[in-house]
Formats: sequence, structure tokens, C-alpha cells
Amino acid sequence: MTIPELAHAPAPFAEPTRPVKASWISLFATAWLGIWMAQLTPIQLLLPDQIRTQLKATYWVDNVVAFGVVSGIAGVFALVAFPLTGALSDRTTSRFGRRRPWILGGALLFAVGLILLGVQTTIIGIGVFWSISLIGFCVVSAALTAMISDQVPVNQRGFVSGFISAPQAIGTMVGLALVVALGLSISTGYTLVGVLLLILVIPFLLRVPDAVLARSDRAPLTFRRLVSGFWISPRSYPDFGWTLLSRILVNFGNAFGVALLLQFLQYGLHRTHAEDDLLLLVAIYLVFVIVASLVTGRLSDRLGRRKLFVFFASALQAVAALLLAFVPEFSVAMVAAGILGLGYGCFLSVDQALATQVLPDAHTRGKDLGIMNIATAFPQAMAPLIGAFVVAALAGFQGLFVLAALAAILGALAVLPIRSVR
Repeated sequence: MTIPELAHAPAPFAEPTRPVKASWISLFATAWLGIWMAQLTPIQLLLPDQIRTQLKATYWVDNVVAFGVVSGIAGVFALVAFPLTGALSDRTTSRFGRRRPWILGGALLFAVGLILLGVQTTIIGIGVFWSISLIGFCVVSAALTAMISDQVPVNQRGFVSGFISAPQAIGTMVGLALVVALGLSISTGYTLVGVLLLILVIPFLLRVPDAVLARSDRAPLTFRRLVSGFWISPRSYPDFGWTLLSRILVNFGNAFGVALLLQFLQYGLHRTHAEDDLLLLVAIYLVFVIVASLVTGRLSDRLGRRKLFVFFASALQAVAALLLAFVPEFSVAMVAAGILGLGYGCFLSVDQALATQVLPDAHTRGKDLGIMNIATAFPQAMAPLIGAFVVAALAGFQGLFVLAALAAILGALAVLPIRSVR
């Protein structure tokens, strides 16, 4: 049974004009809460602990490198899974709609992958099942992200995109709190977040309609057409190219800033209770992410401006990284955590809205947003490996944070040439 105001969805390729209701947004946010909890709890806690337990290395860099290799391999699969899911969902003619079958299939694959990951006792097994889990994450998130372009009007996308960002912060806090407070084992922790993923995603599937694509309107699909569609010429679509470049750089900047934060506290600041300090920094960071994503997303809708917000959000992240680089003190780290959260929260919501406004073709929204999503997942996967190399072999933690600032600054500059969006 559907909620009355959710009973209709725009035609598959129509530009949505009717604002989505609060009930639609709440179900959307709930689904993302489950997705982020299932992805970020493993990244922040379960996966590093599992790798450390199996590797039994005495030098912290070895553990980080192993984590980076596992994440990097999974990230390669994300490069394919995001746009492939989008392209296939663009052409899906199921009676349940184009996106919903992929949301369900991705959530199931994600949950099962996590549960099986929890019982692995070898590094190879961990790598295989984390890759499977990440593929599931890519499938469900690519299809769900496409629902913004399908059903949310342009002047509401900043606000709605904030409900991707805020659940990311809340999901991280809730997932970590559940695992730590309940004293769960690694296996039980994976199972818990996998089950919660399904519980939180299913209401969206049951209550939100998805327009059905007629077979006569489905674009032909060949291997050559599919592969060629993964390349979007920056010369033909420069605004898409600049937005993609900016997203890659800013996400690398953020990932460099947070990927080795625990090791920075342990070996850079020599904090006695580094784990407790990390929880405090993460809490500060996530509170500011939540506030910034919801407030600035709505404000950018009202002002009809995206570039200005993205530019200053990226610049704020650079400021936070430079503080960590040149004033390595814990009190300063708390200030930097707030600034970083403020910048990244603003970036997450407004940049997502910007991305939906520079898509080349309404017929390929899912595939094009899938390409955009690579710019979020790939930096997160590669940052631990690159960061460990920079710290251990090149310039230490100061060099890592300077690199984070440089990436964020370049990401800010990359939005300036965009012309089709203010």
C-alpha cells in the first residue's frame, strides 16, 4: 500500500517539477542511513581490526598498507560497478520500475557479502568478500542516487541531497556506537550492520513508486555502446568534466585528511588514549557534517547557486588540513575537525545537487551519476594506501595533510569554469 502523496512518479525521462514530500525524503534518508552504516562501520572499525588480527604485523604501516591494498582492489570493482549499474538501470523495463530492482538486488548482495566477510580468516578471503560487499554498495547507491534526478525538481535537490550527507554522519556514529557499546565481535558486527541495511532500505522500496519504462522506449544495448557510454568527452560536456574533476580532488583531500587520523594521534601526536581522542574528533566532525549538509543544501536551493558553496566548502577543507599540518596539537585538531566537517558537509549536499544539473542526457541519468559516484568511492578506497606511502616513505604526517590541502584547493578551483550552473 502506498502513501497517497507518493502514488505517482514522473515519467522516466521527464524533468521532475513536483516537489517531493516530507514522507518521500524521510524514507530516502532512512535508506541512506542503512547504506552508510553498512559501508562506513566496516571501513572505520571492523575491516581494519579484521585485517590487523589476521596479519599480526608489528609495524602500523604494514597494517595500513594491507588495508589500503584490500580497499584499492575493491575500489577497482567500484570503477565498473557504479556506471554499469546506472547504465543497466536506465534500460530496465521491470514492472517495479527502473531503479527499485537494482536497489533491492544491491542491498541483498551488500548484506550477504558483509555477513560472509565476517567469517573470513585469510587476507585473500577478506579481500574477495569486501570486494563483493562494495559491489553491492555501488549497485544500491547508484540506483538510489539516480532517484534524485528522476523524481526531485532542481530547486529542491540541494535540500534532498543533504539527506544523503546527514545519514552518512549519523550512520557512522550509530554503527560505531552499536559495535563498541555492545562489545560485538567482528563477525557479529558485520552481521548486525548487514541486517540493519535491509531493514532500513526495504521501506523505501515498498512505499516509493518508480516509473515503468516501456520496452519501446528502451535504448538499444550492445557491448560496444555500453563501453563507449562510460566515456563522456570533457570537450563536448565540459561542465560534467569539471564537476567530476572537482569531486575527485575534493574527495581525495577529505580522505587524506581522515584516513590515517588514528595513526596521526598515536604516532604523530603521541596521544596516550588515541582511540578515545579519535572518537571525540569523529563526533565533532560528524556533528558539523550533519548541520552543514542540511543547512547549506537548502540555502543553495533558495539562492539558486551551487558553485559558490562548493568553492568555499572545498576551501574550508584545505584550511582544516593546513591547521593539522602546521599546528600539530590536539586542541587544534578539534578545531580542524569542526572546520573539516563544516566544509565536507556543505560539499556533500551542494555538490550532489550540482552533479544532477550537469548530466549530458536525461536518458542516461543513472549511468552518468554512476560515473560521478566513482569520484567518491575511489578516493576513499585508495587514500589509505597512498597516505601510508606518503607518511612512511616521503614527508610524514605533515606532508600528508599538505597533500590533502592541495587536493582540496585544486578541487575548489575546478568548479570555477562551470558555466551552465551558477
